[in-house]
Amino acid sequence: MNRPGIRPVGRLVGRRLLAAVPVLAAVTFGVFAVAAASPFDPVQQYAGSAGLTASQETLDQLRRNLHVDGPFWERWWDWLTSALTGDLGDSTALRQPVAQVIGERLGWSVLLCAAGFALAVLAGTVLGVAAARRKGGLLDRAVTSLSYTLEAAPPFWIGLLGIWLFAVQFHLLPAGGLTDSGTDTVTAGGLLRHLALPALVLGISQLPWFLLYVRQGVGDALEEDAVRGARARGLAERTVLLGHALRSGLLPVLTLIGSRIPELITGALLVETVFSWPGIASATVEAATATDFPLLAALTTLATVAVLAGNLLADLLYGLADPRVALEEM
Repeated sequence: MNRPGIRPVGRLVGRRLLAAVPVLAAVTFGVFAVAAASPFDPVQQYAGSAGLTASQETLDQLRRNLHVDGPFWERWWDWLTSALTGDLGDSTALRQPVAQVIGERLGWSVLLCAAGFALAVLAGTVLGVAAARRKGGLLDRAVTSLSYTLEAAPPFWIGLLGIWLFAVQFHLLPAGGLTDSGTDTVTAGGLLRHLALPALVLGISQLPWFLLYVRQGVGDALEEDAVRGARARGLAERTVLLGHALRSGLLPVLTLIGSRIPELITGALLVETVFSWPGIASATVEAATATDFPLLAALTTLATVAVLAGNLLADLLYGLADPRVALEEM
């Protein structure tokens, strides 16, 4: 079976990288424009209660020191040109360099997202295939009804329910944080225990879409002539299911992987907040409420890059899985 060569893949990646440049520029420009229109004053937020009694001269000097005294487009341009050299500026809300803020929190957010996403894909595939094999059966009706119910449930509600059930009622898992009370040391066993519940909640919040897509895709594939022909030739049901129907039925799911990245990021922020997970959620909330221009721009750019990378990954996986798809046309 033919596979896309290195050159088509390279051209696709190159085109997407070029297209990402104006997208990222527009996104960061929008962040500074929206922040400038916000009723919150970053200087007052930075000064806190001392700003209520400070003189106007002191506030103006502080405004110059924080580089928020000019038009927003000048602040955006200064931040953008500095970011290209690796300088993301300083966070006025957290009083740290933006790069340090992101570096300390990003790894924990990526770990949570990866664990929750892997759980959603794995469980969605297994349950979707099981439901597709017996459409209309008891298992199919049960998992389909559960999927529609979970679609309507916000992640923070699922998180609170998980805390009540696993932490409060049965005392099986910790209710939040990264370490047990009384210690700041992160161990492998402790990390797994504290990660289990938030990853489970995040995975459950993403599960319905994968389950329903796999169920529909595999169910349609089982009705194709090629699959019926494989059964007529006497192939084992497992071979028909895994070698023919599942491969064809999972193609739509590859596209879904990229489109779920924004929802995954949003869900992760809510889950991190509920479980006090030391990711970028707290930094995002503080940056938004304090109109922290450099941190807001950096976090928004990071989220945009994740979405663009997810879409690119979905296209590459789709092209690799289905040789009929021409990567040059994507």
